[in-house]
Amino acid sequence: MADQPQAKFRKDYQSPEFTITDIDLTFDLHDTDTLVTAVSKVKKLKESDTLVLNGDELKLVRVAVNGEEWIDYNELDGQLAINGLPSEFELTLVTQVNPEANTALEGLYKSGGGFCTQCEAEGFRRITYYLDRPDVLARFTTKVIADKVSYPFLLSNGNRVDSGDAEDGRHWVKWEDPFPKPCYLFALVAGDFDVLRDKYVTTSGREVALEIFVDKGNLDRADHAMISLINSMKWDEERFGLEYDLDIYMIVAVDFFNMGAMENKGLNVFNSKFVLANSKTATDTDYLGIEAVIGHEYFHNWTGNRVTCRDWFQLSLKEGLTVFRDQEFSSDLGSRSVNRINNVRIMRGPQFAQDASPMAHPIRPEKVIEMNNFYTATVYKKGSEVIRMMHTLLGELDFQKGMKLYFERHDGTAATCEDFVLAMEDASGADLTLFRRWYSQSGTPTLAVNSEYDAEQKLYKLHVKQHTASTADQTDKLPLHIPFDVELYKANGDVIELQRNGESIPNVLNITEAEQTFEFDNVAEQPIASLLREFSAPVKLEYDYSDEELVFLMVHARNEFSRWDAGQMLLAKYIRENVSRVQQGGDFELPSSVVDAFRGVLLDANLDPAFIAEMLSLPSENEVSGWYKIANVDAIHDVLNGIKQSFSSELVDELTATYHTLSQGEYNIEHASIAKRALRNKCLSYLAYSEIGNELTQAQYQSSDNMTDTISAMSAANSAELECRETLMTDFSDKWSHDGLVMDKWFALQGCNPAQNALENVRATLEHKAFDLKNPNRTRNLVGAFCNANPARFHAEDGSGYAFIGEMLTTLNETNPQVASCLIDPLLKFRQFDEQRQVLMKAELEKLAKLDNLANDLFEKVSKALES
Repeated sequence: MADQPQAKFRKDYQSPEFTITDIDLTFDLHDTDTLVTAVSKVKKLKESDTLVLNGDELKLVRVAVNGEEWIDYNELDGQLAINGLPSEFELTLVTQVNPEANTALEGLYKSGGGFCTQCEAEGFRRITYYLDRPDVLARFTTKVIADKVSYPFLLSNGNRVDSGDAEDGRHWVKWEDPFPKPCYLFALVAGDFDVLRDKYVTTSGREVALEIFVDKGNLDRADHAMISLINSMKWDEERFGLEYDLDIYMIVAVDFFNMGAMENKGLNVFNSKFVLANSKTATDTDYLGIEAVIGHEYFHNWTGNRVTCRDWFQLSLKEGLTVFRDQEFSSDLGSRSVNRINNVRIMRGPQFAQDASPMAHPIRPEKVIEMNNFYTATVYKKGSEVIRMMHTLLGELDFQKGMKLYFERHDGTAATCEDFVLAMEDASGADLTLFRRWYSQSGTPTLAVNSEYDAEQKLYKLHVKQHTASTADQTDKLPLHIPFDVELYKANGDVIELQRNGESIPNVLNITEAEQTFEFDNVAEQPIASLLREFSAPVKLEYDYSDEELVFLMVHARNEFSRWDAGQMLLAKYIRENVSRVQQGGDFELPSSVVDAFRGVLLDANLDPAFIAEMLSLPSENEVSGWYKIANVDAIHDVLNGIKQSFSSELVDELTATYHTLSQGEYNIEHASIAKRALRNKCLSYLAYSEIGNELTQAQYQSSDNMTDTISAMSAANSAELECRETLMTDFSDKWSHDGLVMDKWFALQGCNPAQNALENVRATLEHKAFDLKNPNRTRNLVGAFCNANPARFHAEDGSGYAFIGEMLTTLNETNPQVASCLIDPLLKFRQFDEQRQVLMKAELEKLAKLDNLANDLFEKVSKALES
């Protein structure tokens, strides 16, 4: 490579020398030569005569200052430096861009037959030269001009203020956003759509027009998104007292999109995956995902838009907080325990793995090369856990006081993570000095706990040690403030009140030192402890539970999460034992007592079926791999399959009875129906390994009237490698090849196919008529599923999986580096595998490192992995 990209550091932040208070944009849209005119009001903030603007892949046509042509400027390395400027002035820039050639899908690009933008994090610089940083907030006015027949809808931020016809069959629409915003929140969409319209009346009585734009023919798939939007607006008013502030709220679904969705002010651009749904095309998981993502982007209106980030190192300020809010929204509307379990699975899987990888970083990172690489499980998911810990420590009342103070202080500004913590402190009176370390320290802490009981004194002690191992980015670690939620039980299942010196104490203990002991008195008998309830902190727990204690908690814990967690710990114990046994050439063994414990869960009529389905779900192969310094992917794969086969054979009668009992009539997405389908299809996933598996799976596929049951049958056939698999896959492809979004489910199954010839099938699928490597959804579902969700085949001993991802990354490096950066992560963890695999994986990274045009997105990850 030529010049290596340079890292940026949080400590080097400098406030801008100039700011832009207002910008008036005019877009003359054409496929290959769109003209963008930007007229900005600029103010000098510091003593400087040179304004340096960011730009990327732009053709500069004109520069003018206060209406006069300006020649004292120069373009160099993605910047435009304009010299000799007064303290206040009007800057006019005209640039030309090529949307059709923009396969990176950043800035202005063509999506299908329409125009679309994506400006977060640094895409606006691909539209015009600008101060492309989040702490420059301006009021935007946007005029969009395009062909009237091809692009009848011309959309942008804010409120529509004017429109008219232009020459040559073109027309224009003008939009005005009264709220100052950074340029990453700018959006423009032009196209021909079907539109679903509704309205919402806010608490204060303001009527807001709601519009959802979808591709022609998809209007029957937009209803759930509209319901989710209305529910989001109502929930944010009721739970947080936050009301929407514009006259219109628009959502546009596009098929070519790098992200899930984008919260642009008043005009949210969504990946169609998170908008379109009906029973024929979408699963229950899709419906719940749409609800969550619609909520997430709407909640950003306050936590991200009205208060934005000072710089991109503060990304978790908006994302961690908004993920917490969308998780609470989903929990309030659905099953709180199931939502919590699913969120914790992400933490224990992808996020813990990231902490152990070369890309480890705190939720507020200290340095970065490519801003797009900030969009991580750590920043989002661990960031939300840090907000949740504050909520746990303060309680709902004081947390809401802190939110109110945060908005009073920072509405309309670009803030920092410290601003948020300080508002929480000042509103509640709590001391969060030590807690702040969660923002600056990376890695997953481990809590090693042991207990001691003195029957004579009726005294119970918990001895706790916290330790965070060194990570790729940090060697030295300090103790953290960890909220540790504990409950004690008598042998009959009654709860023991926590007391110290005869007085009641809260269930949430404050761990603040490297080693601490907590004493509880008036404990009349040896208790059974439920520890880390609700996953009260994102840590690993080490406690030597007996099988009997875990089975007890599976039955008696008052907290459903704790019951699930006990089941996971019981499974983990025997997964570890069997992996060790298999590695030494032994046979798989699972005690009948373990099977009986899960039989009891399956037959418990008092439990929510959705919760039972979670109890019966095994940890993923990737999560189990994360338990080991050197993972044996083949042994892990065989052991998890062994558990599935054991449950199938030992519980066949109970699974069969439950499966048939839960059969439903007409499809609906009420929680009770979703819950029953979840458990019924979990039963099928185990029965697929039984003698009746092939017949039962094929029957469900053929009789299904909804996508949930259809995909569940296909998944069962796929995982168990049933004889009917190819028949079902072929039939589905024949029916749905015209619909890429539905075919994504089929592509994911091809990627996850556990058969020995999985890679051969994936390569063949690259030629499928519905597949397009330039479409992020298609690529993530086929290539991403193979690399991320099929470890036994991706990590084939001959290195063929590594060679395949190397080929894909080399291609995507040219067309869409952001997608490539998401796909490379499994390759970065090469040190987690045996020496032979390490050599093969490292060789592919070294090939990528030698590419002359390696994009910053990949350069940062490849270089960190090789340096590690």
